[in-house]
Amino acid sequence: MRTEKEMFELILGIAQKDERIRAVYMNGSRTNPNVPKDMFQDYDIVYVVTETTSFIRDEQWIEQFGELIMIQEPDKNDQAIGMQMDVDRSYGYLMLFTDGNRIDLHLETKEAMLENYIKDKLTTPLLDKDDCLPHIPPPTDSDYHVKKPTEALYFSCCNDFWWCLQNVAKGIWRDELPYAKQMYELTSRTSLDQMVSWWIGSKHDFQISTGKLGKYFKNDLPDVYWEMYKQTYSDSDYDRIWTSLFVTCDLFRQLAIDVAEALGFTYPHQDDTNMTDYLKRVRSLPPDAKEIE
Repeated sequence: MRTEKEMFELILGIAQKDERIRAVYMNGSRTNPNVPKDMFQDYDIVYVVTETTSFIRDEQWIEQFGELIMIQEPDKNDQAIGMQMDVDRSYGYLMLFTDGNRIDLHLETKEAMLENYIKDKLTTPLLDKDDCLPHIPPPTDSDYHVKKPTEALYFSCCNDFWWCLQNVAKGIWRDELPYAKQMYELTSRTSLDQMVSWWIGSKHDFQISTGKLGKYFKNDLPDVYWEMYKQTYSDSDYDRIWTSLFVTCDLFRQLAIDVAEALGFTYPHQDDTNMTDYLKRVRSLPPDAKEIE
């Protein structure tokens, strides 16, 4: 596997030799000092170019980065299904190489760069032939910190969580496995993950990131809560789904009460009590039930 030094030499070497490429900068986790380095980190690279057309027409130019396992060109795919893409301003390549390295390469004109460059605080300049890159402070992940919720947002999360559980219960009783699982993952887990993030944020004065899709939850939750969180995942067995559902309720309740106390909010205890009772009633229903007792 090519080293980080070799990859940067390659990326910058190609840019230095190509007169169409006027500047290079990087976004993403490799610019973030708070993210541990590992072999799966992408190289999120932007080439600021004089134009994009000649690159797009020459499909062979990408080969100089190395032997590919697979490439994706999102703009080309979007155009193919009828979406209008301004490829004259920007174009992207997502490349996975046989040695395991990955480059997410974005081409953009100077005009596009001037609109985008300062938007992401995780940005590091790498090459500037024309002194065209605006001055920016050192990279910081502050834009990705957990945002402190308003009381209305907190209540909405609690309300969504308890309300949507009825759909999961209904799907289990009807033996509609895809519906039940998707309802859980797309609604209940979304609310749970939001509360987990707020709980972690509240313990760090909201000066922390929990990572994309909560990938750092394990690092930031106490062991007892992390063990509960792991138990919120289940397989296709309905008994185990029910068990994980009630663990989800227990975890959400504990975290949400803590967040409410930390921020001076009011936790909806009655919704919790009523819906927990309802879930228990649905779980006890026989398959041929005619009414909810």
